[in-house]
Amino acid sequence: MSGEGKKVVCVTGASGYIASWLVKLLLLRGYTVRATVRDLSDPRKTKHLLALDGADERLHLFRADLLEDGSFDSAIDGCEGVFHTACPVTLHVKDPQAELLDPAVKGTLNVLSSCAKYASVKRVVLTSSTAAVEFNGRPRTPEVVVDESWFSDPEVCKETKIWYLVAKTLAEEAAWKLAKEKGIDMVTINPAMVIGPLLQPTLNVSVALISELISGAKTYPNLTFGWVNVRDVASAHIQAFEIPSANGRYCLVESVVHCSEVVRILRELYPDLRLPTECSDDNPFMPTFEVSRERAKSLGIVYIPLRVGLRETVESLKAKNDLFDPACGKTVWGDYNL
Repeated sequence: MSGEGKKVVCVTGASGYIASWLVKLLLLRGYTVRATVRDLSDPRKTKHLLALDGADERLHLFRADLLEDGSFDSAIDGCEGVFHTACPVTLHVKDPQAELLDPAVKGTLNVLSSCAKYASVKRVVLTSSTAAVEFNGRPRTPEVVVDESWFSDPEVCKETKIWYLVAKTLAEEAAWKLAKEKGIDMVTINPAMVIGPLLQPTLNVSVALISELISGAKTYPNLTFGWVNVRDVASAHIQAFEIPSANGRYCLVESVVHCSEVVRILRELYPDLRLPTECSDDNPFMPTFEVSRERAKSLGIVYIPLRVGLRETVESLKAKNDLFDPACGKTVWGDYNL
């Protein structure tokens, strides 16, 4: 499988952070891309996609909604591959069921049901997350190696009160069940916190943490994350489609570091930035852990280092300075304990 011959693929939720890069790289490889967005009249969803190289000739925009049965049919009919990236990504919700769980789970089933209707679809690549991998009650300490055999436990996720974790876990569970029932060839990509250059004109949750740190936050959260560059994530999606032997799940994590280490690297890169000097609490730092690279390596992924990704993120935020929120403080991440 490759873009030669201008093969047709669909990318759902194409205006998002990962999806925008995926569309960009697919166009560069010669694919014809059918990209779905919720609102074709919103320039924040479409303008940056239409400006991509190759978009004039090989990008076609479709309106589709995760909660509308069959709304993806027209975009998927005739496609050889489907990249399902569409999913709400937010940490603060008033109604978890309506705002996160239904769009994530029902939306994924809606897209896969559309895929099952058309014999043209050879493979589906689902954007999942390490959120659906790491949270099962098992310890994550320096001697522990997390790999693709780990599955998050929805009940453990619910204890965190971070409904995004629940949504991604339930969505991937439901996807594997339906894929097996319908005989769909599916691969999942499970990235950690994604950073790097932004193509879209809006601030996404993972980059928001970096934006907070460089925008006057007084403290950094006592959190440890896996980190990966958005360009590696987009490339992994394409490799998972093009490599015939690709199968199952692929965790994408370049490194696992505490937020204090992120601040240290940022301070080295940008000594003039006003960065936080203290942690948000007095508890011991959340420990680091390892994530296996073996399966990602089989996709040919050679990770872009965290230091490079952080520099790219800051430079991108500077270029899009309207995304800065000097008063953001701890509005997104500071109050969470994973």
